[in-house]
Amino acid sequence: MSALIIRIPQEKRERLKQVAKARNISVNKLIDEMATLAIVEHDAEMRFRLRAERGRGKVNRGLRLLRKAARGS
Repeated sequence: MSALIIRIPQEKRERLKQVAKARNISVNKLIDEMATLAIVEHDAEMRFRLRAERGRGKVNRGLRLLRKAARGS
């Protein structure tokens, strides 16, 4: 594990302490959870962008497949 030093205004630091206390966790754990959420969100966005890029130019094929699926129902 490594250390991370961040500089934030005192007011934000106090608010983070309040949030951590309300959740009954340490500020370190709170920051770790926030970092995890940011990474997960980024990964999801990258997967979405990759899939969107793969589908670029395939609108007509997709619409044909949707129509075919709707007829099969």
